[in-house]
Amino acid sequence: MVTMKDIAKKCGVSSATVSKALNGHSDIGQETTELVRTVAREMGYLPNAAARALKTNRTNNIGVLFVDKTRCGLTHEYFSSVLNSVKVEAERLGYDITFISKNIGSFTMDYYEHARYRNCDGVVIASVDFTDTDVIKLVESDIPVVTIDHVFNNRTAIMSDNIGSMEEIVNYVYVQGHRKVAYIHGEDTLVTKKRLGSFYKTCMDLGIDVPNGYVKAGLYHVPKSSGLATRELLGLKNRPTCILYPDDFSFLGGMSELERQGLRIPEDISVVGHDGILLSQALRPRLTTFRQDAESIGREAAAKLIVEIENPKVFIPTQIMVQGSLLIGDTVKQV
Repeated sequence: MVTMKDIAKKCGVSSATVSKALNGHSDIGQETTELVRTVAREMGYLPNAAARALKTNRTNNIGVLFVDKTRCGLTHEYFSSVLNSVKVEAERLGYDITFISKNIGSFTMDYYEHARYRNCDGVVIASVDFTDTDVIKLVESDIPVVTIDHVFNNRTAIMSDNIGSMEEIVNYVYVQGHRKVAYIHGEDTLVTKKRLGSFYKTCMDLGIDVPNGYVKAGLYHVPKSSGLATRELLGLKNRPTCILYPDDFSFLGGMSELERQGLRIPEDISVVGHDGILLSQALRPRLTTFRQDAESIGREAAAKLIVEIENPKVFIPTQIMVQGSLLIGDTVKQV
């Protein structure tokens, strides 16, 4: 097994210099750093994780908590993009990631216990029931935590602008002449509350009347749910001219129902999605949707968590709002 002493001997430097070069210290020259790293690669050197943990009191392992109600797992386009970005940034900064859950083989443990079992330096909570007592136990523990799209006291949160996104969507369809705008929203979460509140407020500010029948409850990432809600909206005597969907994938259910009833998009009815996943831009007509910046959300979550892990005494919890952008497609007709 290659050691730092072996590398030091070949490079003609001290073991301390090798350690600094491999750990990115700035008090040695760039030329020396590159030499040491090149020799280390050539000799097949691998750092000893156990020894590093003893020295730094860190394992360089980040836990990821992702519990998807729709059981889509990593096939969920939006969250897969977020989590891939978490992984890329964590690895860039020298950390591995481990998914945590409540079950390890035949053993059952809560999220905090699993994070401890896996020696996680910190945890990114991407999607979960934030009212779960086991989640609250983890958040209130001594383990650094960063949440996505949910705010806890004394914890850093990375937020997508769910208020601004809905405001931008409603303003856009208003400019296109739509005054009969319906909204199919997702289940009761903080994200939904923000989007729904922003929908009502923006409509009120613009003088758009929203009948009770124009707002339907659905489920995120469940096309069947949006399809049924679309059917109810189309059955109204004074049906809407534009329907807003909870997410791009759920829109597929609405699209199927519109086709079933012989309606064309956007000639007969306009539609808008949310998330801006790749699929939305592959559809024909191309879906008008609001793109959430999943890559930036994941990157910020990993970066801020690692800052807290490595600088616990000076770290200040904060909320970071990540802006998205409206993608103008071909599914909104001017009326």
